[in-house]
Amino acid sequence: MGFTISSSSSAFDRIETRGYDRRPRQVALSTPAEPHPPMVQEDMAAVAPERPKSFEYEVLSYSYYRDAELRGSNLIYRLLRILTDPESQILLSEHLADETRHAWLWTERIKELGASPVPITDGYQVRIGKRAGLPRHPVDLLALTVVVEQRALKRYVEHLKRPDTPERTLEVLRAVSKDEGWHIDWVRDKGRQLAIDEGTPERFEAAIERFRAIDREVWAELEEVEAEWAAAI
Repeated sequence: MGFTISSSSSAFDRIETRGYDRRPRQVALSTPAEPHPPMVQEDMAAVAPERPKSFEYEVLSYSYYRDAELRGSNLIYRLLRILTDPESQILLSEHLADETRHAWLWTERIKELGASPVPITDGYQVRIGKRAGLPRHPVDLLALTVVVEQRALKRYVEHLKRPDTPERTLEVLRAVSKDEGWHIDWVRDKGRQLAIDEGTPERFEAAIERFRAIDREVWAELEEVEAEWAAAI
């Protein structure tokens, strides 16, 4: 995976959206169409009992991406119920539409391979939730959303650089990556503004750092498991 999270929030912020659209927009592919292990051997065999291990890895990777997008949509839906101002309602509605569309793109990609999505119970967001819980304050919830969106973008960018990635997978990776920039920007701006309005401007950045520390722990775990998984191919 080969990337780490910067300890500097300003540096991290600059890196995350460089080269990506920073405003809401619609993305469509021209044609319809927490990659992170641990899967037990029985589940892996169920993906495609007569296919090579590399095929299992591919389907499971896309299943983890799909799971992260679906769980991310739950997070955005929670914000949709909390932030009732008109601007937030509009942005959250489009944000939610993006998340579910991304989940469908990964589902579609898995279908193209002649497989079905693998149920994921130990993915990135599940592990984050076990450590962080579900924040109740909107500033904290927005901060968590920024961290998980940044992780998604970093992962997709890393995958785009892998050699021998199928062209159809590259199409999906490009499509989902284009949305992540504006997701990060508007949520970060909203979180900072809410914290300022409440008279606690430091709360948002403190929450970001708290969740990034958790993110680092979770990602280190998943990198180790994925390395073991990839070594079995």
